[in-house]
Amino acid sequence: MGWKAIARSAVGTSHKGQKIPCQDCGHYRIFDDVIVGAVADGAGSAKYSHFGSELAVKTVIKCFADINKLPDQQGFTQPLNQEEAEKVFTNFVKEVIRAFNEKADHKGYSVSDLACTLLVFIATPEWVAAMQIGDGFMVVRCQDAEYQLLFEPDKGEFFNETTFVTSANALEEMQVQVISGKQQFICASTDGLEKVAIRLSDWQPHAPFFKPLEEYLRETDKPEEDDQYVIDFLNSERLNSRTDDDKTLLLCCFEQEI
Repeated sequence: MGWKAIARSAVGTSHKGQKIPCQDCGHYRIFDDVIVGAVADGAGSAKYSHFGSELAVKTVIKCFADINKLPDQQGFTQPLNQEEAEKVFTNFVKEVIRAFNEKADHKGYSVSDLACTLLVFIATPEWVAAMQIGDGFMVVRCQDAEYQLLFEPDKGEFFNETTFVTSANALEEMQVQVISGKQQFICASTDGLEKVAIRLSDWQPHAPFFKPLEEYLRETDKPEEDDQYVIDFLNSERLNSRTDDDKTLLLCCFEQEI
């Protein structure tokens, strides 16, 4: 069966009131048994961060696709170690910055106008390599295991502060982790869902948040086509009563062939 996935975003109620576009973006691509996903959240203080988050995600997906097109390239069928993962993700971030510079030069922006956070994962049925710059969260579940938060979100020194890919210290602050084990479920999200999905007192995933999402994904043959459940959830009054920020969900699960 292989990987199934869906990525959807919803504009926050505070942004609707101010007529600000959704500054989140999430996307993925599947290459045989390997999936790459990326989620970005544009900085509220950056004028064109909605363009930045979209460009960052598109650039990461393109980088991954280009690697898989190289002749005699086995892609990511072999597990990455920590050092290899850090090198791959560093190259991805450098390509994002290059793309930002090109867009800024072309449009007459400042690169900081495109500031956004960035979360990326590369996953096979046997391992996951992931990175995070800034806030947001990534939760995984391996076979016969509980939901696991990969990184504590980077909240910076002051309230409502974080690191962006455009920050001078972005690569120094980038968190990278490689975990092995049979992968069952991955969720990457922006910080708009943090307070409802993660127990902030000890940074533990709130299982009742993730379990229905995983069950939906497993019960849906083509989630990208049958997406009403996710859209209704992201726009629900119950959820909007707890968060007024933009919200993004990138969900994927791996199903073994029977």
